[in-house]
Amino acid sequence: MTRRAVARALVYLSLVLATLVVLLPLVAVFLTSLKTSREMADDSGALTLPDDPFHLGNYVTAFQDGRMPAAFANTAVILVVAIGGTVLIGSMTAYAIDRFTFRFKKLVVALFLVAALVPGVTTQVATFQIVNSLGLFDTLWAPVALYMGTDIVSIYIFLQFVRSIPVSLDEAARLDGANAFTIYRKVIFPLLKPAIATVVIVKGINVYNDFYIPFLYLPSEELGVISTSLFRFKGPFGAHWETISAGTVLVILPTLIVFLFLQRFVYNGFLRGATR
Repeated sequence: MTRRAVARALVYLSLVLATLVVLLPLVAVFLTSLKTSREMADDSGALTLPDDPFHLGNYVTAFQDGRMPAAFANTAVILVVAIGGTVLIGSMTAYAIDRFTFRFKKLVVALFLVAALVPGVTTQVATFQIVNSLGLFDTLWAPVALYMGTDIVSIYIFLQFVRSIPVSLDEAARLDGANAFTIYRKVIFPLLKPAIATVVIVKGINVYNDFYIPFLYLPSEELGVISTSLFRFKGPFGAHWETISAGTVLVILPTLIVFLFLQRFVYNGFLRGATR
């Protein structure tokens, strides 16, 4: 066996092991969600097949008693507003940094980098005081404002794409009488579609999966999002792992479906942004 064949075999082996590490917990959760409470009481293994593979009672219980419809609605509102704001703020900021010359420009870019390196947990006390003083605590606007105002990575993604757009397009638009905002709206923004797709998907998954900010700033149960609603399952369903697993599957499905359909935009967006 040649050295190249050995290397290829090791690569495939590592991929298989990584796939098993990722899929085994998901398979265990899915199989548990299809079992009855009696099957769970029998202490069967996590990977044993359920007696009835079409037992969906746990999903009905999780969806109704776990307040999942309200949680999905709150999550959708936060996602739409936060992602829309992130796209606008990030693209405008990248456009201003790349196309305009102003004092302390390098300092501003350096501060963005420093902000990206500082762990968010270290500033939560001051952030909480600001949010509370603005009257946003226990409202959906609290996570929306925090998600829009702390996404430095999105600014850098947009910045890489803006830098790849020829300045000659701006100059041609100025000769036609367009101002800076018109250039951004009609020239720059339409050319940022790959970056927008990347930011929407990456940011959307982060917001959808986030637990810390909703748990800290949305204590009311009626304002619960899918992550906090799933966490509250430990109360009424603390010993019913089959119901908790059904709720987990309901939470996983939307992101899994979206990612499978749009993963090529993520890879293409990062690849194009890295090579320009």
